[in-house]
Amino acid sequence: MKINEKDVASGLFFILVAAAGLYINGGFLGIGLEQHSLGTPRRMGPGYMPMLVLWGLMILGALTLIIGLFEGPDPLKRWTGLESGVFGSAIVVGLAVGLLAPMLSPALSSGYAALGLGMLAGFATLCFSVGWRLMGFICAAMCAFCLLLDTGGLMLALVATIFISAAAEPEHRARPVGVLGLTIFLLALCWWVFIDRLDIRVNVWPQF
Repeated sequence: MKINEKDVASGLFFILVAAAGLYINGGFLGIGLEQHSLGTPRRMGPGYMPMLVLWGLMILGALTLIIGLFEGPDPLKRWTGLESGVFGSAIVVGLAVGLLAPMLSPALSSGYAALGLGMLAGFATLCFSVGWRLMGFICAAMCAFCLLLDTGGLMLALVATIFISAAAEPEHRARPVGVLGLTIFLLALCWWVFIDRLDIRVNVWPQF
């Protein structure tokens, strides 16, 4: 068996993230927090789209893991001292922010606001290392979307997500006009698909 260590590690990571997300979103294999109703394909609840995405990630992880068992060898590179230090710092910062957030504002004491804020701080810390920067920006963008969707509305959440994720790639940072054009296109597309066609009941504009 020729193992591709990178693909095996990636597959396991995808599976673990998907399982944790399904547990938080609406239960996984009969256990979970079950906080979000799924609804139906026509009347999607708040947990429906996350469920589809997470199951897709689970399947992708399983496929990546299986393929990685036969297409190696491709060993993982050792972390540098900076990468190890930043990774540890990100965990500490994320936990600290998540625990302290409810003390700063009553609005952060309910739901997943404190958890999301802690994760956002942790992933932002990862961006200080070149090795972690790509994953840090992408994950931070997803956290920003979740934190902004309720009070900031779909449009603001999308803008934040697109601009933060675009910052992960130097080429995109050098072409802000292209990022702006993509943002306008995605805003129009998401409004047409999710609001106009599927009639998903979410705030479209800020509710501050």
